[in-house]
Amino acid sequence: MRIVINTLVLLIFAAMISACNGSDPAAPKNDGSDSTFSGKSELPNVTVLPPAVAPSNETVVLPPQTTTALKDLGPIVWPLPLPEAQPTAAPQAVQVGTRPYYLVDSMSDGPLKTKLKSCANGPFKRTDFAIAHRGAPLEFPVHTKEGYEAAIRMGAGILECDVTLTKDKQLVCRHSQCDLAQTTDVLSNKELAAKCSVPFKPADGAKTASVSCCTYDFTLAEFETLKGKLAGSNPDATKPGEYLKNVADWRTGLYTRGTVMSHAQSIALFDAAGVKMTPELKKITLPPGYTRDNFRQQLVDEYKAAKIDPSKVSIQSDNLDDVLYLIAHEPEFGKGASYLWSPSSTVSDDRLATLYSQGIRTISSAVGNLYDTEKTTNKLIPSAAATKAKKAGFELVGWTMEHDDDVPGENGDDVYGLMDVLANDVGVKGVFSDWVGTTSYYASCMGLK
Repeated sequence: MRIVINTLVLLIFAAMISACNGSDPAAPKNDGSDSTFSGKSELPNVTVLPPAVAPSNETVVLPPQTTTALKDLGPIVWPLPLPEAQPTAAPQAVQVGTRPYYLVDSMSDGPLKTKLKSCANGPFKRTDFAIAHRGAPLEFPVHTKEGYEAAIRMGAGILECDVTLTKDKQLVCRHSQCDLAQTTDVLSNKELAAKCSVPFKPADGAKTASVSCCTYDFTLAEFETLKGKLAGSNPDATKPGEYLKNVADWRTGLYTRGTVMSHAQSIALFDAAGVKMTPELKKITLPPGYTRDNFRQQLVDEYKAAKIDPSKVSIQSDNLDDVLYLIAHEPEFGKGASYLWSPSSTVSDDRLATLYSQGIRTISSAVGNLYDTEKTTNKLIPSAAATKAKKAGFELVGWTMEHDDDVPGENGDDVYGLMDVLANDVGVKGVFSDWVGTTSYYASCMGLK
């Protein structure tokens, strides 16, 4: 009986291999036209051993022939293909979101509205004209990974990290060195809150609540345990937790917790996204034995350590000496540096000429200093200061569009009307924005780079 079973197994195995190899006379022949085999190795030859012959004194009983057809598994490819490698840094499609459409729809009828509406279906692209101010602080906590990623998705070509210093002399992204009580959850951690420079004092009668928590109060490791929150504070708070709860009523609060970032982490994030960088050297309290030159050089050294091309970095400062230091000691970074300065309409040609002779090439100014309003027509026009600066050879950058102080009362005419004047009449090369999707929509529609 064992011989009978072995014989049956071999017969079935031989039939299966024969079906796979296409040896069945009724099966279609592979003439090489099947593209699945194109450029592939031929199937290996399989030798089928003949079934063992039963002794003549035993009767071999064959099973009845099955009437169920074998399932067609399709052509077999040998060797088996490997999964395709996934790209490591695929470019992200720009998503401007719904706000630009809301603003355009609210505009008065006219050529600008017609032009912007004609671009409703895109395509939208990343441009250097669209500069993300601290990430996307219209709805995301400032200088957080989530806010930066939102700005990248909305088409920011340049992103900002305001740079301050921790207790252990590490660079971190924070708009102000002592804003942690307003922009993070530091007061929800008793151990860290106890380290704040000015501990929390509750509101008492006519006195409002007060507290000051600075980056230099904490090490980098302690700083990285914090979570970013939308900027704000409750002056009537009697408890630390109450102090954190003061978000403007027009915000959604949906993205209120974010991941704080060191300067080095921001570099890695921006570099992976393929965007440019504009760090700002902030005013800081210098620790003993640490100079402003140390601060300036440390910032540059972090870009060098990350092997970032200096042409992708525009370091900003409202301290003229910072910019002059870069020009003198780090000229590759210095030539792209931006002087944060808002000249008045009475600025002299001599003052502008001096700055230019010192190597300054870019002035970054509050937008309010870059335009005026014509008295008879109420039309926006370039300011005298902007006109003088352009004539002196400077490139101009404006800040900040859709700032959270202005947004509640703005409409499409306010936002896009001003943006159009800045781009076409003033001739700025870029604008900072708290919601960069609005700027990306305009820049893409107008063919800006």
